[in-house]
Amino acid sequence: MFFSDRTDAGRQLATRLDHLKGRDVVVLGLPRGGVPVAAQVADALDAPLDICLVRKLGVPRQPELAMGALGEGGVRVLNERVIRETGVGDRALAAVEEHEHAVLEERADRYRGSRASVPLEGRTVVVVDDGLATGATALAACRVVRARGAARIVLAVPVAPRGWTARLGGEADETVSVHAPEVFYAIGQFYRDFEQTADAEVIACLDRSRAARGPVVRDSDARIEVAGVTLSGRLAVPDGAEGIVLFAHGSGSSRHSPRNRAVAEVLNRAGLGTLLFDLLTEAEAGDRARVFDTPLLAGRLTLATEWLAGQPVSTGLPLGYFGASTGAAAALWAAADPECAVRAVVSRGGRPDLAGDRLAGVRAPTLLVVGGEDALVLDLNRRARSLLRCESRLTVVEGATHLFEETGALEEVAELATSWFTEHFRHQ
Repeated sequence: MFFSDRTDAGRQLATRLDHLKGRDVVVLGLPRGGVPVAAQVADALDAPLDICLVRKLGVPRQPELAMGALGEGGVRVLNERVIRETGVGDRALAAVEEHEHAVLEERADRYRGSRASVPLEGRTVVVVDDGLATGATALAACRVVRARGAARIVLAVPVAPRGWTARLGGEADETVSVHAPEVFYAIGQFYRDFEQTADAEVIACLDRSRAARGPVVRDSDARIEVAGVTLSGRLAVPDGAEGIVLFAHGSGSSRHSPRNRAVAEVLNRAGLGTLLFDLLTEAEAGDRARVFDTPLLAGRLTLATEWLAGQPVSTGLPLGYFGASTGAAAALWAAADPECAVRAVVSRGGRPDLAGDRLAGVRAPTLLVVGGEDALVLDLNRRARSLLRCESRLTVVEGATHLFEETGALEEVAELATSWFTEHFRHQ
């Protein structure tokens, strides 16, 4: 026996996942038993918690024996060996599938209600269950997560049989288990308390996680038509938002930028909406001339701002710009337009010098954040600030390099940006 209960198992499992802390991570628990385990992991990683709905296809008269699994999005995994050895026919299999499909839909409504699922696109997703036996459910879960756009999948369980990773067929990019005993009969043998998890406990875990991470955030995909091209994005607006920040990515980056997404998540938790979108299409991103074409990028940012201002969700809300690297130059260039009504601008490791003479026309209060070890960019920002005629501040994050990869550096940037936007959204 390794665990007193699922909470204890989750705490032990979290210690094996510490290397993921600070990354753009989402934790998904498999209802029902995997959710209280996942809740402990999400707390330890300071990551959002959601569910991955997968239903085991149990053999008739032996429901604990999995002959496959179903997942959201029409994912279907069958264990042909179990089906063959138990003699389950097509009609019996279809009946089990029909029943489990209905349960899947009912549970989605019960657990999530009208709330949208946490977006997975481009992120590291940790899939957690209370243990792994046949692997069919975990395999289906990994396929569901991959289909939803996860960039990396980590499958993590407190206990699994020796050699368990071979059952996954490479569906997970990383596998983690606290224990992998050679003698393995059932998951419950390794728990002192392995009572069935109630739906109420699943919902309570999700509610606690959402409450701890701030207001409910409404996520939606954005397709922005500008100058004959379509730019893809993700709009996230918390209930009761105080404003919305548009992100201008730099140096050929995109809406999937893990650093900007991490900052956006902090802003969301503070009650600020965010729009992360691609300034360049995939075809254009490989053209270095376009990457450094500040007027082009600024023009698209302006058009995206107009698009956002026309969305019902932004009615009456102040807008701001968060720019990184060359994206900061685009943000300042756009902010210098006499028609631009953004309330505040934040530059992270930016190249404001690329905005040139436009800097004198910026009216929105501007915060320049630079790493203390990023000597060249720090010097460029000092010079650029001398050209600004608006309220401005230059803040140096000591010990940080250009990408703010050092422990705590990006978190400091997020806190500075949150304070700047909140202050100027409220008092103008």
